[in-house]
Amino acid sequence: MKSYKIALIKGDGIGPEIVDEAVKVLDAVASCCGFGFSYDELLMGGIAYDITGDPLPAETVAGALNSDAVLFGAIGGEKWDNLPREKRPESGLLRFRKELGVYANLRPAVVYDELANASSLKPEIVRGVDLMVVRELIGGIYFGEPKGRDANKGWNTMVYTKDEIVRIAHQAFKIAMSRQKRVCSIDKANVLDVSQLWRETVEEVAKEYPEVELSHMYVDNAAMQLIRDPKQFDVMLTGNIFGDILSDEASMLSGSIGLLPSASVGAKIGVYEPIHGSAPDIAGQGIANPIATISSASMMLRYALNENEAADKIDAAIKRALSEGYRTGDLAQFDAKEICSTSEMGSIIANYIAK
Repeated sequence: MKSYKIALIKGDGIGPEIVDEAVKVLDAVASCCGFGFSYDELLMGGIAYDITGDPLPAETVAGALNSDAVLFGAIGGEKWDNLPREKRPESGLLRFRKELGVYANLRPAVVYDELANASSLKPEIVRGVDLMVVRELIGGIYFGEPKGRDANKGWNTMVYTKDEIVRIAHQAFKIAMSRQKRVCSIDKANVLDVSQLWRETVEEVAKEYPEVELSHMYVDNAAMQLIRDPKQFDVMLTGNIFGDILSDEASMLSGSIGLLPSASVGAKIGVYEPIHGSAPDIAGQGIANPIATISSASMMLRYALNENEAADKIDAAIKRALSEGYRTGDLAQFDAKEICSTSEMGSIIANYIAK
């Protein structure tokens, strides 16, 4: 029987709880679809610092690279906020992405019909939204040199090479080919030289995908259009800092960040994780929404393991659970028939797969 090796990084706060539910669902779908999983638990984040003195032990990088994919929960919390920057959990995560070479962040924003009322926008605006933000993850202003500060000035440099733009553009166009075949590239080419290179390079890559319609939009307009008419977008392609902002904006179309997954992929490995944080204030209470992590596991099946049938089964089970009125506390006010704990929601979804 085919078996996949999955690195599990549960992390801090609610991370262990939500990853456990995703594993429960993965085991259910593996049993149905005739393959198996082996899991290797690795440390990263605050818990890694507490145990090893390093938020990213070398063993974690090696273990991740020796796996077929990484399923990740969440890291961080106030407990570690006063550490030196290089020892904080977030620094470990940035190093992790860089060392794994995961250059493309995939952030879907999907609005379930059953939860259209959960969005802060009108239901008629968000119902039917299904878009993907493809964000370049390990370049741009967060990593550019020179950077620094003195008492009177701070400076960062936005840098992109043509090769970096080419590889993220290919990722976006390939994803568009399996969707509605539309890519909107987001930049600030009217004022930034780096964005002019971005736009020119994306147009060159687009020639290799004649079936895909390419459009361009300035980032300030894109931020407005996401609120005005989000259904106009299929795949949004953008750089690191613009994507950081726009993907968070897009995530709120659904009404709860507890619903939305993400993937960070590269040539060697992919990391699959919910978009939300570690929520230490609710850790251990059994009230966290595991759906974003379960959906991340579905993305892992689809994009890392090419197990599309299994991914479809998870997606259908999530939709069925929501359509039948099962809700965790974050969604309790939206047509809930039964309020579920973290573990109960995972079991409901797993049981729907097994039936």
